[in-house]
Amino acid sequence: MNTQKNQDRGQDRGQDRGAVGKVAPEGAARNFKRRVASAVVLAPVAIAAAYFGGWPFMIVCAIAAAAILWEWTMLVARNAEPRILAPGLAALAVATGLVGATEPTAAVAAIAIGALLVGGMVAFWPRCELPSLWAAGGVIYAGVVLLSPTLLRNDPQFGLQALLFLFAIVWATDIFAYLIGRKLGGPLLWPRLSPNKTWSGAIGGLVGGVAAGIAVAYASGGTRGAVAGVLALVLSIVAQGGDLFESAIKRRFGVKDTSHLIPGHGGVMDRLDGFLVAALAAVLIGILRQGVAAPARGLLAW
Repeated sequence: MNTQKNQDRGQDRGQDRGAVGKVAPEGAARNFKRRVASAVVLAPVAIAAAYFGGWPFMIVCAIAAAAILWEWTMLVARNAEPRILAPGLAALAVATGLVGATEPTAAVAAIAIGALLVGGMVAFWPRCELPSLWAAGGVIYAGVVLLSPTLLRNDPQFGLQALLFLFAIVWATDIFAYLIGRKLGGPLLWPRLSPNKTWSGAIGGLVGGVAAGIAVAYASGGTRGAVAGVLALVLSIVAQGGDLFESAIKRRFGVKDTSHLIPGHGGVMDRLDGFLVAALAAVLIGILRQGVAAPARGLLAW
């Protein structure tokens, strides 16, 4: 993660890309195969955990949140900084127990307190030069991964349906954006943030995400098609925004991938960037309509 490695990676990527920011065909093919292999392993785990719900699902979310906090810490501090990881992981553990005990408000408070502790320790520690706001932001970012999906899944009637709806939208958005963007190319969506994302890919991902959301809603019979389409449109846009947001963070700290935990994707942050923001948007929509006790019902029951 040092400067020389980042420069070397930048030079390697520059050699692999053409003038419009595309990866060379051989590299793209290898990367696509790795992405498919990772998806074949991870998607069934996510679906199975969502199906069982309860503690199995919360433990999977907690593991993902802990991995994201570690990746975020390595990103902003360049090492496993204990002043971020210790209070941050403690906050995630407490929040997991509280959300498991159906105390969502207290779980949110635990994440907020953890972020404040991290920010305070970094800001006031003697001779500490870490950016306190960025350090504290990692606890909140990881907390979103923990709390948003678990709050949705805790609804006994609509929880599983809400997660499958969300999975379908985010995954289809990612898949169609990748395939159509590689196939059609064209103008770049936001060259300063991402050298590979194109308008064709963004539109293709949007169409795929909406179609997948409507299909899941139709199969489950719980949400009218028009409503499902609007929700899927919003969540697909938000998911792509989450991807761009993480690209901006990585560019801010001069790295390509947050880690190498997932072949073809980089780190857990790289894999869940769109999902975590879409899950947050979904749970906020649900809470606004039905309250914190039934966000999945609020999302789907129209």
